[in-house]
Amino acid sequence: MFKAEGTKCVIDTLGHFKLRTLFATYSWIEEYNDRIAPYIDCLVKVSRNDISRMSSLSTPAEVIAVYELPDHQADFRKLSDRLILALDTIQDPGNLGTIIRVADWFGIHDILCSNETADCFAPKVIQSTMGSISRVRLYYGSLPEMITSIKPKAVYGTFLDGNNIADMKLGSEGIIIIGNEGRGISPSVEALVTERLFIPSYPPGQETGESLNAAIATAITIAKFRGI
Repeated sequence: MFKAEGTKCVIDTLGHFKLRTLFATYSWIEEYNDRIAPYIDCLVKVSRNDISRMSSLSTPAEVIAVYELPDHQADFRKLSDRLILALDTIQDPGNLGTIIRVADWFGIHDILCSNETADCFAPKVIQSTMGSISRVRLYYGSLPEMITSIKPKAVYGTFLDGNNIADMKLGSEGIIIIGNEGRGISPSVEALVTERLFIPSYPPGQETGESLNAAIATAITIAKFRGI
């Protein structure tokens, strides 16, 4: 099972996962009574002190939903005609949650994850997604095997020696690889990349940071694919 905390996160995830228990304070239940009416059988009324003891947040909210983990099964062959993400050992939960939000915003609903990628149902990741976990499916496994089974039209990756992304003609289908925060894209995954992309700093030639945060790089890359 996994939990979602806070009004927005809970309201956005209700109905998307199988609810086991909904813990809420009396005041929260009174305010959102109409929204939670279909889930009354799962409702447990608790005090603020109870919520504080169960919460993973530094400032506990008034509601916690406990859901059963979904079992996303994919026919990878059917993913070849869309734009999807592949995460190569993204380890920071905050980065993963933000990447899921970015994917949701730009209409990407499928993400491939290496087995070493952070757990998308960990509390910090769930909170970082702000409800986007309801609309984005994540599949864990061997990344090279999943990519190969999809047979994508193109596999994109960002590298310091890639082609300037601003000058590239990018399609609406294919796989975008996002590498590890420190090591980038692993050699076994890099071998599958067909289009090497580079996000330039500005102005050209000026000394700058060594690299971009993984979630920020994801947002910039997808925005370019969406014509922004």
